[in-house]
Amino acid sequence: MSWIVLIASGVMESVWAIALGKSESFTQIGPTVVFVIALALSMLGLSFAVKTLPTGTAYAVWVGIGAALTVIYGMVTGSEPANLARVLLIAGLIGCVIGLKLVSGNEA
Repeated sequence: MSWIVLIASGVMESVWAIALGKSESFTQIGPTVVFVIALALSMLGLSFAVKTLPTGTAYAVWVGIGAALTVIYGMVTGSEPANLARVLLIAGLIGCVIGLKLVSGNEA
């Protein structure tokens, strides 16, 4: 259960990061509300996950998922450049997150 919550929390990290960019320094109400809600859910999920998962592993997975999804969103929407090198590096990051899960065994 901790891994599922951690993955969802990583997705929420991406949501709040994207909303932060769209909030224009918190002057846009919609993205600001999304930012606050997603940030709270993301932190609550991470705090739940570290009850049973090692903090370092949970944090690395959380950041990795959030960073990868945020960059992928940027590339898909055209706000960030997309090229083979960037795609391969993001794929490597995702591979590392999966690897952390695989070597973590039955901790949760």
